[in-house]
Amino acid sequence: MLRPRHAATLIIVRTDAAKPRLLMGRRAGGHAFMPDKWVFPGGRVDRGDYRAPSATELSPEVAARLTHEPRHPSPATLARALGLAAIRETFEETGLLLAKSAPSRPAAGAWRPFLAQGALPDLAPLAFVARAITPPYRTRRFDARFFMAPAEALLSLERQPDCGELDEIAWVDFDEAMALDLPNITRFVVAEIGQRLKDAGRPAPFMRFLNGGRKLTYV
Repeated sequence: MLRPRHAATLIIVRTDAAKPRLLMGRRAGGHAFMPDKWVFPGGRVDRGDYRAPSATELSPEVAARLTHEPRHPSPATLARALGLAAIRETFEETGLLLAKSAPSRPAAGAWRPFLAQGALPDLAPLAFVARAITPPYRTRRFDARFFMAPAEALLSLERQPDCGELDEIAWVDFDEAMALDLPNITRFVVAEIGQRLKDAGRPAPFMRFLNGGRKLTYV
Protein backbone atom coordinates (compact mmCIF):
# COMPACT_ATOMS: atom_id res chain seq x y z
CA MET A 1 0.00 0.00 0.00
CA LEU A 2 1.30 3.43 -0.96
CA ARG A 3 2.08 5.56 2.08
CA PRO A 4 0.36 8.98 2.03
CA ARG A 5 2.54 12.09 1.94
CA HIS A 6 1.95 15.03 4.26
CA ALA A 7 0.11 17.87 2.53
CA ALA A 8 -1.67 21.10 3.45
CA THR A 9 -4.49 23.17 1.99
CA LEU A 10 -5.62 26.73 2.72
CA ILE A 11 -9.19 28.01 2.54
CA ILE A 12 -9.26 31.81 2.46
CA VAL A 13 -12.62 33.30 3.40
CA ARG A 14 -13.70 36.74 2.26
CA THR A 15 -16.54 38.47 4.14
CA ASP A 16 -16.69 41.90 2.48
CA ALA A 17 -19.89 41.18 0.53
CA ALA A 18 -23.44 40.05 1.31
CA LYS A 19 -22.35 36.39 1.28
CA PRO A 20 -19.03 34.89 2.42
CA ARG A 21 -16.78 33.89 -0.47
CA LEU A 22 -14.06 31.27 -0.77
CA LEU A 23 -10.91 31.38 -2.89
CA MET A 24 -10.90 28.44 -5.30
CA GLY A 25 -9.07 27.48 -8.46
CA ARG A 26 -9.43 25.03 -11.33
CA ARG A 27 -6.65 22.52 -11.89
CA ALA A 28 -5.27 22.13 -15.40
CA GLY A 29 -6.56 19.27 -17.51
CA GLY A 30 -3.07 17.84 -17.86
CA HIS A 31 -2.65 17.20 -14.14
CA ALA A 32 -2.38 13.55 -13.17
CA PHE A 33 -4.14 14.26 -9.86
CA MET A 34 -7.70 15.66 -10.04
CA PRO A 35 -7.52 17.23 -13.54
CA ASP A 36 -10.05 20.00 -14.31
CA LYS A 37 -11.40 19.91 -10.76
CA TRP A 38 -12.01 23.03 -8.68
CA VAL A 39 -10.00 22.94 -5.47
CA PHE A 40 -8.55 25.05 -2.70
CA PRO A 41 -4.86 25.94 -3.10
CA GLY A 42 -2.53 23.46 -1.46
CA GLY A 43 0.04 20.75 -1.96
CA ARG A 44 2.55 18.46 -0.33
CA VAL A 45 4.98 19.50 2.36
CA ASP A 46 8.44 20.42 1.04
CA ARG A 47 11.68 19.90 2.94
CA GLY A 48 12.10 23.67 3.08
CA ASP A 49 8.84 24.03 5.02
CA TYR A 50 10.52 22.49 8.07
CA ARG A 51 13.01 25.34 8.38
CA ALA A 52 11.42 28.37 6.70
CA PRO A 53 11.26 31.59 8.75
CA SER A 54 7.92 33.12 9.72
CA ALA A 55 6.61 36.41 11.12
CA THR A 56 4.37 34.64 13.64
CA GLU A 57 3.73 31.14 14.96
CA LEU A 58 0.65 28.92 15.04
CA SER A 59 -1.85 29.71 17.78
CA PRO A 60 -1.51 27.40 20.81
CA GLU A 61 -4.90 25.81 20.04
CA VAL A 62 -4.01 25.01 16.43
CA ALA A 63 -0.57 23.75 17.39
CA ALA A 64 -2.09 21.45 20.02
CA ARG A 65 -4.57 19.95 17.55
CA LEU A 66 -1.90 19.38 14.94
CA THR A 67 0.63 17.80 17.29
CA HIS A 68 -1.66 14.84 17.91
CA GLU A 69 0.48 12.74 15.56
CA PRO A 70 2.38 10.17 17.63
CA ARG A 71 3.91 8.44 14.60
CA HIS A 72 5.99 11.49 13.67
CA PRO A 73 9.33 11.91 15.51
CA SER A 74 8.71 15.66 16.01
CA PRO A 75 4.98 16.49 15.92
CA ALA A 76 5.52 20.19 16.72
CA THR A 77 7.97 20.56 13.83
CA LEU A 78 5.52 18.82 11.49
CA ALA A 79 2.66 21.06 12.66
CA ARG A 80 4.61 24.21 11.81
CA ALA A 81 5.71 22.77 8.45
CA LEU A 82 2.10 21.98 7.55
CA GLY A 83 1.02 25.57 8.18
CA LEU A 84 3.95 26.92 6.19
CA ALA A 85 3.25 24.52 3.32
CA ALA A 86 -0.34 25.76 3.10
CA ILE A 87 0.83 29.38 2.91
CA ARG A 88 3.62 28.67 0.41
CA GLU A 89 1.41 26.60 -1.88
CA THR A 90 -1.27 29.30 -1.82
CA PHE A 91 1.28 31.83 -3.01
CA GLU A 92 2.60 29.51 -5.71
CA GLU A 93 -0.87 28.65 -7.01
CA THR A 94 -2.68 31.99 -6.63
CA GLY A 95 -0.05 34.71 -6.16
CA LEU A 96 -1.59 35.77 -2.83
CA LEU A 97 0.48 36.23 0.32
CA LEU A 98 -0.73 35.32 3.79
CA ALA A 99 2.14 37.25 5.27
CA LYS A 100 3.51 40.31 7.00
CA SER A 101 5.86 42.79 5.36
CA ALA A 102 9.55 42.18 6.03
CA PRO A 103 12.85 42.92 4.32
CA SER A 104 13.59 40.66 1.38
CA ARG A 105 16.05 37.94 2.25
CA PRO A 106 18.05 35.45 0.23
CA ALA A 107 16.73 31.91 0.28
CA ALA A 108 17.10 28.68 -1.61
CA GLY A 109 14.60 26.11 -2.74
CA ALA A 110 10.83 26.40 -2.67
CA TRP A 111 10.75 29.47 -0.41
CA ARG A 112 12.95 31.72 -2.54
CA PRO A 113 10.10 33.28 -4.62
CA PHE A 114 7.98 33.93 -1.52
CA LEU A 115 10.71 35.55 0.57
CA ALA A 116 11.79 37.65 -2.42
CA GLN A 117 8.44 39.47 -2.17
CA GLY A 118 9.56 41.28 0.99
CA ALA A 119 7.30 39.27 3.27
CA LEU A 120 7.34 36.56 5.91
CA PRO A 121 4.57 33.95 6.23
CA ASP A 122 1.96 34.70 8.89
CA LEU A 123 0.97 31.52 10.74
CA ALA A 124 -1.13 33.13 13.48
CA PRO A 125 -4.39 33.55 11.47
CA LEU A 126 -4.55 29.85 10.54
CA ALA A 127 -7.40 27.76 11.94
CA PHE A 128 -7.25 23.98 11.59
CA VAL A 129 -10.56 22.83 10.10
CA ALA A 130 -10.21 19.29 8.69
CA ARG A 131 -7.93 16.37 7.90
CA ALA A 132 -8.33 13.72 5.20
CA ILE A 133 -6.24 10.82 3.94
CA THR A 134 -6.58 9.74 0.31
CA PRO A 135 -8.13 6.25 -0.08
CA PRO A 136 -5.61 3.39 -0.28
CA TYR A 137 -6.55 2.40 -3.84
CA ARG A 138 -5.40 5.74 -5.30
CA THR A 139 -2.07 5.94 -7.14
CA ARG A 140 -1.25 9.21 -5.36
CA ARG A 141 -2.03 9.53 -1.68
CA PHE A 142 -1.90 12.49 0.68
CA ASP A 143 -2.47 13.03 4.38
CA ALA A 144 -3.91 16.52 4.00
CA ARG A 145 -4.62 19.08 6.70
CA PHE A 146 -7.03 21.86 5.81
CA PHE A 147 -6.55 25.35 7.23
CA MET A 148 -8.78 28.41 7.10
CA ALA A 149 -7.79 32.08 7.26
CA PRO A 150 -9.63 35.39 6.73
CA ALA A 151 -8.88 37.36 3.58
CA GLU A 152 -8.10 40.34 5.83
CA ALA A 153 -4.89 38.55 6.82
CA LEU A 154 -3.59 38.65 3.24
CA LEU A 155 -0.87 41.17 2.56
CA SER A 156 -2.99 42.33 -0.39
CA LEU A 157 -5.91 41.11 -2.48
CA GLU A 158 -3.81 41.92 -5.54
CA ARG A 159 -2.07 38.83 -6.89
CA GLN A 160 1.68 38.97 -7.37
CA PRO A 161 2.70 38.88 -11.06
CA ASP A 162 4.08 35.71 -12.62
CA CYS A 163 2.43 33.56 -9.95
CA GLY A 164 -0.47 31.18 -10.23
CA GLU A 165 -0.35 27.51 -11.15
CA LEU A 166 -4.12 27.08 -11.35
CA ASP A 167 -5.85 27.56 -14.71
CA GLU A 168 -8.60 29.75 -13.27
CA ILE A 169 -9.00 31.46 -9.90
CA ALA A 170 -12.20 32.92 -8.45
CA TRP A 171 -13.89 34.07 -5.26
CA VAL A 172 -17.12 32.06 -5.01
CA ASP A 173 -19.93 31.95 -2.46
CA PHE A 174 -21.07 28.64 -1.01
CA ASP A 175 -23.86 28.06 -3.54
CA GLU A 176 -21.50 28.82 -6.42
CA ALA A 177 -18.86 26.54 -4.94
CA MET A 178 -21.25 23.61 -4.64
CA ALA A 179 -22.22 24.03 -8.31
CA LEU A 180 -18.60 23.58 -9.47
CA ASP A 181 -16.93 20.30 -10.46
CA LEU A 182 -15.44 19.46 -7.06
CA PRO A 183 -13.59 16.42 -5.72
CA ASN A 184 -15.62 14.67 -3.03
CA ILE A 185 -13.32 15.78 -0.22
CA THR A 186 -13.44 19.41 -1.38
CA ARG A 187 -17.25 19.30 -1.40
CA PHE A 188 -17.14 17.88 2.13
CA VAL A 189 -14.80 20.65 3.30
CA VAL A 190 -16.89 23.41 1.69
CA ALA A 191 -19.87 22.21 3.74
CA GLU A 192 -17.68 22.03 6.84
CA ILE A 193 -16.51 25.62 6.37
CA GLY A 194 -20.12 26.75 6.13
CA GLN A 195 -20.80 25.15 9.51
CA ARG A 196 -17.58 26.49 11.01
CA LEU A 197 -18.47 30.08 10.15
CA LYS A 198 -21.52 29.60 12.40
CA ASP A 199 -19.64 27.68 15.11
CA ALA A 200 -15.92 28.47 15.19
CA GLY A 201 -15.29 26.11 18.11
CA ARG A 202 -16.50 22.92 16.45
CA PRO A 203 -13.99 20.04 16.29
CA ALA A 204 -12.19 19.30 13.04
CA PRO A 205 -13.38 16.24 11.07
CA PHE A 206 -10.80 13.58 10.21
CA MET A 207 -11.77 11.41 7.23
CA ARG A 208 -9.87 8.26 6.35
CA PHE A 209 -10.48 4.75 5.06
CA LEU A 210 -10.05 1.70 7.28
CA ASN A 211 -10.90 -1.94 6.55
CA GLY A 212 -12.44 -1.04 3.22
CA GLY A 213 -14.78 1.64 4.54
CA ARG A 214 -14.80 5.35 5.27
CA LYS A 215 -14.24 6.36 8.88
CA LEU A 216 -15.05 9.83 10.16
CA THR A 217 -13.82 11.00 13.56
CA TYR A 218 -13.18 14.43 15.08
CA VAL A 219 -10.06 16.00 16.55
